[in-house]
Amino acid sequence: MTQVSEDVSDAALIERLRTGDLGALGLLFDRYYYQVFRTAAAITRDDDVAKDLTQDCFLKLLQYANNIDTSLPLAPWLYRVTVNLSYTWISRRQKRRISLETLVDRLMSPAWYAPDVQAEIGETQRAIRRAIGELPFNQRVVIVLHYLCGLNLDEIGEILGCPVGTVKSRLYYARENLRPRLGDVHRSWIEGIPSYAESLG
Repeated sequence: MTQVSEDVSDAALIERLRTGDLGALGLLFDRYYYQVFRTAAAITRDDDVAKDLTQDCFLKLLQYANNIDTSLPLAPWLYRVTVNLSYTWISRRQKRRISLETLVDRLMSPAWYAPDVQAEIGETQRAIRRAIGELPFNQRVVIVLHYLCGLNLDEIGEILGCPVGTVKSRLYYARENLRPRLGDVHRSWIEGIPSYAESLG
């Protein structure tokens, strides 16, 4: 039965969802829960809140199933809703300081790395956490979507509602801002971010 569900396309599940088939929602939830949850957690820095926002995201999927273009991938739509829900939650709690410390903790967590890699990331972990934490918020979000979520520039532009050129600019300045903060010892990590992301489980 699991094999059958894996063979069903997102578009087919959305079509079923439009008829009120909640089983289809359950399959989409299982398929995308992890991606939605870790994005919300990285932005809000609160796992409990991220769980609530993840549920809200899939409720939005049910609510707006008729408006979703099934000729396009579903993941970018889910990311956009997740980012918007996270923004809303943060804006209602302006006293909370926005940081990607949770994101970096996840990226650099020993549980996500082979034992031979764990020994060499301690100092880099602290430097990266500090450096990313000092970036402007819009640059941090681009890093989350690009390196943690693995989205391309077009998808990020669609999610954030800005031109691809703006996404490129934010990513460029994020890297440039990281260089002096990381220093010579850790500078090579900037170009190595993709390889770190590929190591995620």
